[in-house]
Amino acid sequence: MAQQILDEGAFEQGVLPNQNKPTLSFWQIWNMSFGFLGIQFGWGLQMANMSSIYRYLDAKPDELPLLWLAAPLTGLIIQPIIGYMSDRTWNGLGRRKPYFLTGAILASICLVLMPNSSALWMAAGLLWILDASINVSMEPFRAFVGDMLPAKQHTQGFTMQSFFIGLGSVIASALPFLLRNVFGMVPNENEAIPANVRISFYLGAAAFFGAVIYTILKVKEYPPADMEAFRRMKAKSGNAISATIEGFGEIISNIKHMPKVMRQLTIVQFFTWMGLFLMWFFFGDATATYIFQAPGPESDLYKQGSEWSGLMFAVYSGVTFLVAFLLAPLAERITKPKAHALCLTLGGLGLLLMGVFTSKYHLIISMIGIGIAWASTVSMPYAIFARHLPPGKLGVYMGIFNFFIVIPEILATLFFGYILKHFLGSNTLYAVMLAGAMLLLAAGLALRVKDDGEA
Repeated sequence: MAQQILDEGAFEQGVLPNQNKPTLSFWQIWNMSFGFLGIQFGWGLQMANMSSIYRYLDAKPDELPLLWLAAPLTGLIIQPIIGYMSDRTWNGLGRRKPYFLTGAILASICLVLMPNSSALWMAAGLLWILDASINVSMEPFRAFVGDMLPAKQHTQGFTMQSFFIGLGSVIASALPFLLRNVFGMVPNENEAIPANVRISFYLGAAAFFGAVIYTILKVKEYPPADMEAFRRMKAKSGNAISATIEGFGEIISNIKHMPKVMRQLTIVQFFTWMGLFLMWFFFGDATATYIFQAPGPESDLYKQGSEWSGLMFAVYSGVTFLVAFLLAPLAERITKPKAHALCLTLGGLGLLLMGVFTSKYHLIISMIGIGIAWASTVSMPYAIFARHLPPGKLGVYMGIFNFFIVIPEILATLFFGYILKHFLGSNTLYAVMLAGAMLLLAAGLALRVKDDGEA
């Protein structure tokens, strides 16, 4: 992957250079986004099941945030580096596709190993590797939209990714529930991690790898517009050590000079993702403990509650892919920032209402709001700032934008366990309601974003 193939034959791929990008058809955008379906199997299984897996392995509720620390740390380090590297890559597979493939192979292996964890430290370590692998695949997919589509199709490209994010999450999140309640795979009390959870992870590994391979085979990337300039840039980079030092310097410079609209969106992202991570950390436990009234993680009620929370994640993911294609016309009508603010408001209200719900079916209302908010979160911010980015730096800026996803998660993992224990009485329901308040704050800040003018 690291060795660049610069012979002229590598670029005879029948595609136009970047400055002449054609308008792509619906199915061409479908093919280039399909790999996101597999990536979301990895995220969906992780988000819906990791807290429960930790609890099955005897973790306490206030320990959950710290056990999730792997995710933000890997994202903080991996995504800008992978973005910088993929901006400067061209080989036999292309620019972004070598990273799609590498991440898919590693993540699929981790998904097979994860549900066989025999100890808490093993599950936490595998989550670290899994997160790094998913980030290697995912970050270049964001830049892929800017590479392959003209500016007028950016919103369509990102909403297509949102569609696959929702579809993948629906299936991944619902798998343990379906395997138990439809296919009769009843958990064995002697198993630390139930069999239906293990089989779900195995299926997710196959889906991750298969979907990414589909995109790799179906899409031909555009070569660098100026081949000679690309060669000079590679030659100037020198050896791996000097290239790495140069890369860190450029990342810092790009942070200082990020476009104004991107800077405005970073604070929106901060509170949005703080709310989302608190929801992912605690929704499963809150559902099992306060809606199902389970006495502890060893009870069958807790397992039923955890499976129901996974099904609820499937509900919000289903809402995501159902509303994904409505976001573009809504944004055209009321502007992208206002559309994003509206979606975040619905998500925040959905989580706050969990404090008054008493039935498991009431949670469907919460998940409808979250599904709408999630559809916008994974598409609208990128559609707002992508056209403002300088050419040739899409990868690194997508990685930098990820800082404002992982920094709130790092803060949540380091400090929220203490807050939960000492200020919220270890009540995970209160943590979920606080997540709703964070989304409402992000919605208010989104109204201040000014998306005017071209880059």
